[in-house]
Amino acid sequence: MLKEDYKIYEGKMKKSIDSVAADFASVRAGRANASVLDRIMVDYYGSPTPIQQIAAISSPDARTLLISPWDKTAVKSIEKAIQNSDLGINPQNDGASIRLSFPQLTEERRKELVKQIHKYAENGKVAIRNIRRDAMEAFKKKEKASEITEDDLKQAEKDLQKLTDDSCKELDALLAKKEKELMAV
Repeated sequence: MLKEDYKIYEGKMKKSIDSVAADFASVRAGRANASVLDRIMVDYYGSPTPIQQIAAISSPDARTLLISPWDKTAVKSIEKAIQNSDLGINPQNDGASIRLSFPQLTEERRKELVKQIHKYAENGKVAIRNIRRDAMEAFKKKEKASEITEDDLKQAEKDLQKLTDDSCKELDALLAKKEKELMAV
């Protein structure tokens, strides 16, 4: 019975790690990467729409993204959404498409981005600890209701702590990899 519960909490922790990895992917590291546009929503006929749903995104070279909207009337909306985002890039509009040129990152901007990814990682760790807390509360309720023994509860605590530690280590490894990527010139 406890095995099924572990699988549930393990899955939740894995989702937290995946969420942090997605956050890391949206932080640009000097190279053009379409995932930096994932969070940008365009006001398209009155409803917020992800850029990927209204335009084709390509990368003609290592430092450029080309956004080609299927509906040419959306070019202005996409341009405005990119300017209002925290991307730090000025879009170039040629009337039919938008070009994003990614400049070489300055050391100051790299340090800002490192702070940002540290924040994402810490939020992920908080989420993992919250999952552990919820799991412990659930196991304590089961023990109170005599569904599990006190020994089972102690074992569950140990296993949950190990799962939490392993998840935090995985986050730290992701953080170190992304930090190294950002700081590389």
